[in-house]
Amino acid sequence: MVLEEEGIYGDVSCDEWAFSLLPLDVDLLSMELPEFFRDYFLEGDQRWINTVAQALHLLSTLYGPFPNCYGIGRCAKMSHELWRNLEEEEDGETKGRKPEIGHIFLLDRDVDFVTALCSQVVYEGLVDDTFRIKCGSVDFGPEVTSSDRSLKVLLNADDKVFHEIRNEHFSNVFGFLSQKARNLQAQYDRRRGMDIKQMKNFVSQELKGLKQEHRLLSLHIGACESIMKKKTKQNFQELIKTEHALLEGFSIRDSTSYIEEHIDRQVSPIESLRLMCLLSITENGLIPKDYRSLKTQYLQSYGSEHLLTFSNLRRAGLLTEQAPGDTLTAVESKVSKLVTDKAAGKITDAFSSLAKRSNFRAISKKLNLIPRVDGEYDLKVPRDMAYVFSGAYVPLSCRVIEQVLERRSWQGLEEVLRLLNCSELAFTGGTKDDKAPSESLRLILVVFLGGCTFSEISALRFLGREKGFRFIFLTTAITNSARLMEAMSEVKA
Repeated sequence: MVLEEEGIYGDVSCDEWAFSLLPLDVDLLSMELPEFFRDYFLEGDQRWINTVAQALHLLSTLYGPFPNCYGIGRCAKMSHELWRNLEEEEDGETKGRKPEIGHIFLLDRDVDFVTALCSQVVYEGLVDDTFRIKCGSVDFGPEVTSSDRSLKVLLNADDKVFHEIRNEHFSNVFGFLSQKARNLQAQYDRRRGMDIKQMKNFVSQELKGLKQEHRLLSLHIGACESIMKKKTKQNFQELIKTEHALLEGFSIRDSTSYIEEHIDRQVSPIESLRLMCLLSITENGLIPKDYRSLKTQYLQSYGSEHLLTFSNLRRAGLLTEQAPGDTLTAVESKVSKLVTDKAAGKITDAFSSLAKRSNFRAISKKLNLIPRVDGEYDLKVPRDMAYVFSGAYVPLSCRVIEQVLERRSWQGLEEVLRLLNCSELAFTGGTKDDKAPSESLRLILVVFLGGCTFSEISALRFLGREKGFRFIFLTTAITNSARLMEAMSEVKA
């Protein structure tokens, strides 16, 4: 269009560089589209859906058709339909190919905002929250490298030290690293009693590896110390306690006062917003009095230029005010007793279409997201996916994926879909190939539309180890709570 307007369209030759998938790691592909989240979930701009469909089409031309396909969310549904159309247009390319990936699961970010808003406590998530992992690499500043310059480090499975601690709860990481340091020292010490021939072998074969490991080890120890310093300064324990209380629905008043104090002390505009959103989603919207009070305090504390941000968060359903109709649940139940079920269904639908309401409490009960634990939750030997949030909460997105894979369909999850306001937006598809090789059925491609967090990746890796699956992740971008809030913010940091 621009070239036509300038009157030079005929003089240039146009070519497209289809750059849709970037492998960041052995099991992680990213489209590196951080703008996808805001464009689609706030502006309703659908231009990236074609890009997603093209990427999925590319994968099916490389790895054969997907026998089983599941999805939830409006964007997932549109991407799936467009992708199916692309497949039909080029029918024959994948015909007769043996499928290599048995399941594909498409999931919209707005199905589960809660997980993305929580503070991360697995090592890789913490590194991302603290230093920002950009496109698979991270900049470690002088405080980590203990020299006077910064260092860019690639974080993937090739980094042997990182590979072993990335999915661990932060409380286990120090112990692991100090053990590793002792082992390394022991290997260095072996050279004391060597003769010349052994020494030659040691220098040519092992020394380089040991030095490399030593360098990585000191980097990760530096990163841990730096994270600890920052978290102690922020009083991280108190913050986590508040988050857990919000997730479990306990002492909401205390949590609200904590958030107020957070705002009044001007800890950080992004952090305060995140806590307000978490309160709103877990409580099905804020009661008008709280909404007005928190909003006023926020604007007075951080500046009135944030006003537009509130409007964005409201539109996206992240920070909402309960409408007078929302407190009608008691009346609703009385009404539904009087009217026939079908009419009652219509009434309930009318209520739920007032706003994108999060029914987090009910979903949490239904899917058992808050594990009941007798005694201490052992983070060293995790028993379920909740370990990625210190045993307090199983990521909703991961639980949905687990349930659907167990059932091989959405059957039995109708109530959950209704609570997620996704009754019309869940689908199953795929080629339903009965002759799919059994090893392909162990491979699952999970596609996150709107970004996914390292905590979710760690949780699904854990699930894969437990159930004998192997997950591969495709995401529009890696995200975390701060990135979500910044995408919604009208005030540029």
